Amino acid sequence: MRLKGTVGSRSTGTAREDGAFDEVFARLYRDEFPRLFRYLDRALGDDQLATDLVQEAFTRLFDRGAMPDEPSAWLITVVNNLVRDHFRKSARRFRLLRISGDEVAPGRPAPDPDASVAAAERRSQVRAALGRLSARDRDVLLLRHSGYSYREIAAAMQLTETGVGTILLRATARFRTVFQELHGEPD
Repeated sequence: MRLKGTVGSRSTGTAREDGAFDEVFARLYRDEFPRLFRYLDRALGDDQLATDLVQEAFTRLFDRGAMPDEPSAWLITVVNNLVRDHFRKSARRFRLLRISGDEVAPGRPAPDPDASVAAAERRSQVRAALGRLSARDRDVLLLRHSGYSYREIAAAMQLTETGVGTILLRATARFRTVFQELHGEPD
């Protein structure tokens, strides 16, 4: 199995005669990588770091050689632990969502300057409001807006599925209140 950004394939020494794990892993990678990346990119504001940490989570799963009962929840837990480890080791203070550069991809027209400024300002406002929420509320909101189901969020955050809905409602209300306190009524 070749992971994005790696050279060659990872070999764990684990015999996989029937290839079933590799097929399930490849499908899971294809389905989950974009959601995990979106979640971490939003949480970290650093697309390179998000890519590296999601890659590392999938590498650990591949090295494990067996699927956990809840692969999505397992991966969320691993990437959250990798984020904590990254910032602990580097002794940098965790910043929730820093503004990412609006670089133009080759072959694409430059974005409208007014739209870029407005988008950057809006991201800054949202990050400021998210920064005032509890870690649980922030993570639940980011996971849900990254496409995770209540079940996956519950497993990753060690909550009940019914509790996720309640927490999401309350977190959304708190976010709106904080956003309005900081920036006035949203557009």
